[in-house]
Amino acid sequence: MSDVRVEHLTTSGVFSLDGGSWDVDNNVWLVGDDEEVVVIDAPHDADAIIEAVGDRDILAILCTHGHNDHVNAAVKLGDAMDAPILLHPDDRVLWDMTHPDREPDGELTDGETFEVAGTELTVIHTPGHAPGAVCLYAPGLGVLFSGDTLFQGGPGATGRSYSDFPTIVESIRSRLLSLPAETVVNTGHGPATTIGAEEANVPEDA
Repeated sequence: MSDVRVEHLTTSGVFSLDGGSWDVDNNVWLVGDDEEVVVIDAPHDADAIIEAVGDRDILAILCTHGHNDHVNAAVKLGDAMDAPILLHPDDRVLWDMTHPDREPDGELTDGETFEVAGTELTVIHTPGHAPGAVCLYAPGLGVLFSGDTLFQGGPGATGRSYSDFPTIVESIRSRLLSLPAETVVNTGHGPATTIGAEEANVPEDA
């Protein structure tokens, strides 16, 4: 029986877009066991993530979207740990703002699965906060990693370039609210929640 587990650390830095900058705290999620992990988002501080990983193999760095505060440590982390960086292709426009001279190593596609420590993560494309935003669902753990698509309190922000409120509402309603209500939602910023707790916080339409 695998001792797969979810580990959490928080890194701090700056989110920049549309000429503005904001201080932010980002969640980093590690899913794996004593031998191997996947890293979900690589913000701000590659060294802190490397320390959390230790001597384990990183199978992949899975980027929930391309905003700088989710990918700005990805290249340093990937190069240091010989780990591929994967991003949905629709978010290359955002990735290129942070890493114009370095492509991701591969693409995330809707429905794709990754196995780590005997558990599966499924990619769910949830555009709205960003065109290539994805969530990662681990049914065996009862956990969804939502990036900035769904937070405690409802949908992620859509007030900046490449985002759209009706699109994020449709993504959440059509792709996420059908998951079991008890599914834990581990977010890109702030506290965790559950699918059931957030259903009332998502508009019927937008």
